[in-house]
Amino acid sequence: MTFIGLDLGTSSLKAILINDHQEILAEHAVPLSVQRKHDGWSEQDPQSWCDAAVEALSALSSAADCSAVRGIGLSGHMHGATLVGADDRSLRPCMLWNDTRSHRQATEMDADPQFREITGNIVFPGFTAPKVEWVRQNEPETFKQTAKILLPKDFLRLFLTGEHVSEMSDAAGTSWLDTGQRDWSTALLSACALSRDHMPALVEGAAASGTLRAGLAATLGLPQCIIAGGAGDNAAAAIGAGVVRDGTAFLSLGTSGVLFAANAGYRPDPASAVHTFCHALPDTWHQMGVILAATDALEWLCRLTGQTAAALTQDLGPVRAPGKTLFLPYLGGERTPHNDAAIRGQFLHLEHATDAKEAARAVLQGVSYAFADCKAALAQTGTTLNRALALGGGTKSRHWTQMLASTLDITLDVPRDGDFGAALGAARLGMMASTGAGPEIATQPPLDHSVDPDPTLVPAMAEGHDRYQHAYSVLKDL
Repeated sequence: MTFIGLDLGTSSLKAILINDHQEILAEHAVPLSVQRKHDGWSEQDPQSWCDAAVEALSALSSAADCSAVRGIGLSGHMHGATLVGADDRSLRPCMLWNDTRSHRQATEMDADPQFREITGNIVFPGFTAPKVEWVRQNEPETFKQTAKILLPKDFLRLFLTGEHVSEMSDAAGTSWLDTGQRDWSTALLSACALSRDHMPALVEGAAASGTLRAGLAATLGLPQCIIAGGAGDNAAAAIGAGVVRDGTAFLSLGTSGVLFAANAGYRPDPASAVHTFCHALPDTWHQMGVILAATDALEWLCRLTGQTAAALTQDLGPVRAPGKTLFLPYLGGERTPHNDAAIRGQFLHLEHATDAKEAARAVLQGVSYAFADCKAALAQTGTTLNRALALGGGTKSRHWTQMLASTLDITLDVPRDGDFGAALGAARLGMMASTGAGPEIATQPPLDHSVDPDPTLVPAMAEGHDRYQHAYSVLKDL
């Protein structure tokens, strides 16, 4: 038996084929483009996702024997507003997770207390509901023609199966889900001039949502296999990394940053700006602290200095107590804990002796402080972390992982080389949906090494974090 995971990312769609030992037999990625017609806009053509899926699945069939595929799992970037007409065609480009044009609509919705009370979350500008409200106010004809509102991976599911279905983890990021009850909220839909008829059916991530259409299966050289509910990208990454039991966690150091904790119960605290969403498995939830610029902050410094990330970080030496220079990584606003779309980055305490290396050290430290903010916000909800898996491209830097471990005062476990991300999580969900396997197959990956906090640095890092928080409080209104 074999299984496929499809991960619809912002910049590419990735497909992997695994066997029942969860070994990757083949993989293929197809690039995707983003259109930004105006400042704050970020859109994609939904048809491009379907075309990319055909290309990727055809490539898997060419590279390996896919005749034994039993299940396909789906993962995708969250919060996108894909408006579909009665003919199941998209009515306009999808407004993506990083499209911020609906900030005014989000503020108005968040002022209505029922949204936080029912969803357990702040209504962020990137969420789906304020985007649809923007369409209602600015493109009324499109809104009138809307028969269904789908998240990106669920539009891909419609193409694959002909079914209008979503699942709990992705739906929790719309601002329409009763997150504790794991169902659409009629009250919140009504507040947005919508009804349940506009929404897809809901299944759990490890449940079947339909089967691959016969004609498409024949075209792709695949059996008419089961399509699992799947998951939003971070929940799928957690399934891929085995972060499913209460108290397990991962830190993702990618373009953006995520501190993710699995929960056996529902523990919302919207005021903390922690995301509280359903997990991809029944009766489980998860919390996330999200920072918008992690390795992206280092890439910004690379562009500023004309040096590569490797050149900037290769000779930093051992991690040391923070220096004078302070960096706030709010290059495009911040989510946790500030929910501040207007705040921007700051370099403080620059002097003649500040060179590119010192600036790089300050950037790495500033991002580490932002993660410490997320850890503190999670603690405010009752979630205490002592260790976490370290995932993402930034964790290849031992300097940065040591800095993070000492700043957060937790142990970071670094996996061996391999794919433990959303595509593997999607494939595992495909395996569960098609075979009846349980969450026990979502094991944590073998470790390469663990990084413990340096007890001689922890107090200095805590003092530096205090300076960082004070700097934000002083500069946020400038």
